[in-house]
Amino acid sequence: MLTIVHFSDTHLGQDHHGDGGARARGRAERVMAYLDALPGAPDAVLVTGDLADHGLPTEYREVAEALVSRHPVLFCPGNHDIRGPYREVLLGEGPADGPVNRLHRLPGADVLMLDSSVPGRHDGLLDEETLGWLDRTLAEGAPDRPALVAFHHPPVVLHLPYVDPIRQFGEERLAEVLGRHPRVRALLCGHAHTAAATTFAGLPLLVAPGVVSTVALPCEGGAEITYDQPPMVAFHVLDDTGRLTTHYRVVTSG
Repeated sequence: MLTIVHFSDTHLGQDHHGDGGARARGRAERVMAYLDALPGAPDAVLVTGDLADHGLPTEYREVAEALVSRHPVLFCPGNHDIRGPYREVLLGEGPADGPVNRLHRLPGADVLMLDSSVPGRHDGLLDEETLGWLDRTLAEGAPDRPALVAFHHPPVVLHLPYVDPIRQFGEERLAEVLGRHPRVRALLCGHAHTAAATTFAGLPLLVAPGVVSTVALPCEGGAEITYDQPPMVAFHVLDDTGRLTTHYRVVTSG
């Protein structure tokens, strides 16, 4: 059985009413303290993008300090991240401009982290290089080995006016690739700053809560983005039959 903790959108460096980023970092550290205090050990912690608020090297140094855990921590970029500093500080690589795609082989499953960011834009797209990498990497794995595919931007409408105009577009290309690989069990994303569950290409699409803030539905009234709700995390449990179950938890301590 595989257990993955999933959250998104820490936006380290976000200045909230002149606090110099203290609130964003405090909330991220609160989540990590909660996870490190768990009596059991998840197999990995997955953070689906917008690690930094402005993509600055100083912010990625904060990411490296704040999002540290006794559990393996896996990242992918979001629209607020910038590939050059992200690569240099977090990955120890040269400042290349191409997409940041990574395969992580966990006990019992592969996790493929894709870069859906488009430099200079807030909406998302999986470019041809990324889709080709996804297709090849899924094909190289054993057909009976489960795979989870993660990225930042949801490829569907979530009925959130603040988020839907900047979702992932060109999604029919992703659906075509996924249709060739039945070992994919689910898609994991962020960007929406809300816990949500839907489907895409016949697969579960599970949206992680945002740590720094929450986006509200129109029927909830008030501001579209709220800062007073506590952070949340998702626990994705993949059992030996290949069935995925997700539990959401509010982080009230840590």
